[in-house]
Amino acid sequence: MSKATLAVIAAVSAAGGAAATAAMFSLKSDKKVDTTSLNAPVPAASSKPGPVPASQVFSAPALAGANKPVDPSAFFEYGFPGPVADLATRQGFVSSYDRRTKNPHWTVEHITPESLSMSTGDRKKSAFVEDEAIPEKFRGKLKDYFRSGFDRGHQVPAADCKWSQAAMDDTFYLSNMCPQVGEGFNRDYWAHFEDFCRRLTKQYPSVRIVTGPLYLPKRDPSDNKWYVKYEMIGQPPNVAVPTHFYKVIFAEDGKKGGDVALGAFVLPNAKIPNDKPLQDFEVPLEAVERASGLEFASKLPVQRRKRLCAETNCSVIVKDYAERQKSFGKKQ
Repeated sequence: MSKATLAVIAAVSAAGGAAATAAMFSLKSDKKVDTTSLNAPVPAASSKPGPVPASQVFSAPALAGANKPVDPSAFFEYGFPGPVADLATRQGFVSSYDRRTKNPHWTVEHITPESLSMSTGDRKKSAFVEDEAIPEKFRGKLKDYFRSGFDRGHQVPAADCKWSQAAMDDTFYLSNMCPQVGEGFNRDYWAHFEDFCRRLTKQYPSVRIVTGPLYLPKRDPSDNKWYVKYEMIGQPPNVAVPTHFYKVIFAEDGKKGGDVALGAFVLPNAKIPNDKPLQDFEVPLEAVERASGLEFASKLPVQRRKRLCAETNCSVIVKDYAERQKSFGKKQ
């Protein structure tokens, strides 16, 4: 089998997107990949940005030197530019918000057989709301999605938080949403993928899931160069439409220091045929890290890692959307 180098591209159709993503992300486990991830700094969280003394930004050696003719660090007494992550700790998940795209950087949730067996929460009692913890100028708005042609796509599904009405309500903040293609994706394949994650709790006592958007480049045939291109919704344009979405799954065996089955998947934000194998979207963890600028398992020893799709059957079970609507209420 030939060796492929790692690249990141966008897909505009289900068939083409799956094939292109599969080829460029080196899906097969026996292919070697470039493990160099982006060295993205972790932004500091702050709900109320204010003046920051220079001494809190720079170390003492950097501030030293009375003979220096300039003092750039003094700027921070006026304020710190950011980026600000807008970390939110909800009942059933934790998230980091991207003020530029008006989408999450990532969401982290935890599901167990016990949590999924409870059904206190009623989706029909929940409503989409703007997240007022985020400054108004950086906030995704309800009007942005109105007649946009995209669903308000949960990153942490409401169905994963049925154990509490408050937990379910939290999933309806727009800071937990991204614009997603509705028919064929959010209401279909993506929903089946979410169901796959829940079904993992039949085999594993603890499942942790990281979900978020990606904005991947695509080659322009006119000049053979790569460009990042994505739609914006809202009037004026306010919310970025991701080209792809990722999920990184940690299925734990429940033992202290035990094995963790890891699975990383990247799906195009496009219609996907329900008969498309889920493993076509499996990618190396390093591919998601390089594309997102995030690191997901830096403290998980290699000897504890297992490949999820080698430990369990990675496949979706197609469920009728109309039937899901009756059970959970309208998603859009």
